[in-house]
Amino acid sequence: MSGYRRPTSSALDCVLSSFQMTNETVNIWTHFLPTWYFLWRLLALAGGPGFRAEPYHWPLLVFLLPACLYPFASCCAHTFSSMSPRARHICYFLDYGALSLYSLGCAFPYAAYSMPASWLHGPLHQFFVPSAALNSFLCTGLSCYSRFLELESPGLSKVLRTAAFTYPFLFDNLPLFYRLGLCWGRGHSCGQEALSTSHGYHLFCALLTGFLFASHLPERLAPGRFDYIGHSHQLFHICAVLGTHFQLEAVLADMGSRRAWLATQEAALGLAGTVATLLLVVAGNVLIIAAFTASLLRAPSTCPLLQGSPLEGGTQAKQQ
Repeated sequence: MSGYRRPTSSALDCVLSSFQMTNETVNIWTHFLPTWYFLWRLLALAGGPGFRAEPYHWPLLVFLLPACLYPFASCCAHTFSSMSPRARHICYFLDYGALSLYSLGCAFPYAAYSMPASWLHGPLHQFFVPSAALNSFLCTGLSCYSRFLELESPGLSKVLRTAAFTYPFLFDNLPLFYRLGLCWGRGHSCGQEALSTSHGYHLFCALLTGFLFASHLPERLAPGRFDYIGHSHQLFHICAVLGTHFQLEAVLADMGSRRAWLATQEAALGLAGTVATLLLVVAGNVLIIAAFTASLLRAPSTCPLLQGSPLEGGTQAKQQ
């Protein structure tokens, strides 16, 4: 209801606004600071003795790269989205692309360290990472397309965007759901299929993240009261970051507890294959974002998509 920035701010104004209290300030900082935390974790792990030279560790490093990228892309999107309507959409296209790369990044350590014993070398294991790569294209395309429906069909836009990120999450976590089902009620008799407490915290944070994104609580219960601090998108950011932190800890737990058992299995995807897959998916997502950006740039300025929402229009009128 309040706290909006000027809709035609300069890049400098956008940066300076992160040090002023607006309804985006906490959104910016809740992803800017975690970017440095995950970068620190990446450098600390990669700088360990012999860590990079050990092929067993490569899937973890590939996971940490998009884990650093997605909060940074989100931070930039929230910072520069008030430059113009076109800039706003392009910023969030890039944000969605970073999230889809993160969904692919999750697939590498899950395929390497977290697969149930009965799935190893089966069809799902063999096609797990390629399927996650295709899912990332679907995620980017569907979420970017949803922005074109925001004004004319806001309900459909919300459904498409939620589905675009829910489906890759459910797919990536299939190994964990299966292991959870195997171990339900069996206590400590699960062997290598047992999940750590970090897995549970990660799944809980992910569930809470999705709930906050879809429900718009608590601000829908008291419109205006949570404009600056405490609205659902800020809580969504915090839960997402906590979920990634616990996911990292869970991956490290699987790496340690299952290493001896995995050593008896067939070698996982090598570094060349891992990097090649990641680069191909990055290139594909860049092309998808470029296509939507080109469509946006070709749209006339009278296009409803470039006029802003009714709420933003009312805010602009009050400012004038």
